[in-house]
Amino acid sequence: MVVPWEEYFRLALQEKLPAKIPEQSVDHFPPVLRLLEKRQELVDADRGLQAQKEVFQTTRAALKERWEQLEQKEQELQGSFVRFDKFLKDTEARRSRALRRAAQERLRADRREAEARRLRAQFEELQRERARLRCRLERLEPCARLLGRVREQLPEFQEVPELVARFDGLVDMQAALRLTERQRLAELEEARARLQRLRDAGQGELLGQGQRRAQLLQRLEAARERTLRWESKWIQIQNTGAEKTLLLGRTRIAALNLFQLVCRHKTHPPALDIEDTEGQLEQVKLFILDLSAMLASLGQAKPTPAC
Repeated sequence: MVVPWEEYFRLALQEKLPAKIPEQSVDHFPPVLRLLEKRQELVDADRGLQAQKEVFQTTRAALKERWEQLEQKEQELQGSFVRFDKFLKDTEARRSRALRRAAQERLRADRREAEARRLRAQFEELQRERARLRCRLERLEPCARLLGRVREQLPEFQEVPELVARFDGLVDMQAALRLTERQRLAELEEARARLQRLRDAGQGELLGQGQRRAQLLQRLEAARERTLRWESKWIQIQNTGAEKTLLLGRTRIAALNLFQLVCRHKTHPPALDIEDTEGQLEQVKLFILDLSAMLASLGQAKPTPAC
C-alpha cells in the first residue's frame, strides 16, 4: 500500500529554508557588535532549523511505520472472512483516526514550513548585513592608512588631537596676522595724512606769515623725524609681514597637500577654491575627527569569541 503523505512531506522538506528576520534598529550599536550579533543569530537560526529538521524526520519515520502497521493489519483482516464486519468497522475507525492524525500532522507541517520561510528570510537578511559591514570596513580601511601616512610625515605629532589643535592654531594665527596687518596699514595711513596736513599747514603759514617760519620749520623737522620713525616702523612691519607671509605660504601649501590627500580618499570631494585655506583646513579637520571616532569605536568594541 502506497503512503500518500510521504511524497508531500518530502517536497515540504525541500522547500524549507531560513526566512526573514524583522529588521531591527541597530543605529545605536557599534558596527563590530552588530556584525557579531548577526552572526550569533545566524548560528542560532541554523541550530533551530537543524533541530526542526530532525524532529520532522522522526515524525515522518513514525508515520511511515504506523502506515506499515495499518497495511499489515489490513492484509490480516482480508484473510479473515468470519470477522469481516468487525474488520470493516475497525478499519473505518482506524482510518478516521489516521485521517485526523494526518490532518494534525499536515497542520504542524504547515506551521513548520512557515517557520522555515521566516528563518530563511532571517538568514538572507543576515547575509546582506554581513556584506554591507564588509563593504564598509573595506571602504574605511584607506582612511586608516591615510592617517598613518600623515602622522609619519609629521613626526612631532603623537596623537590625532594634537594634529587637529595644530591646524586650529594655524588658522587662528592667520586671522591674527591679517588683523595686525590691517591695523598697521591704518596707522601708517593716519601718520601720512597727519604729515600731509602738517605740510599743507606749514606751506600756508610760510606764505601768509613769515614770522612763524622758524616755528613751522621746527614743526616740519619734528614731522620729518616722526616720519622717519614711522618709516622705520613700517620697514620693520614689512620685514615681519614678509616672514609671516612666508610662514602663511608654507601653511597654505601644507593645508593644500593635506586637503588633496583627503580628496583622494573621498568618493565626492568638495569643490573648494585653491586659495580657500580655511575651507581646506576645515575639511581636513572633519576628516580626521571622523576617522578618529571610527578608530575609537573599533578599538572599544573588540570582537568576542562566539559561543
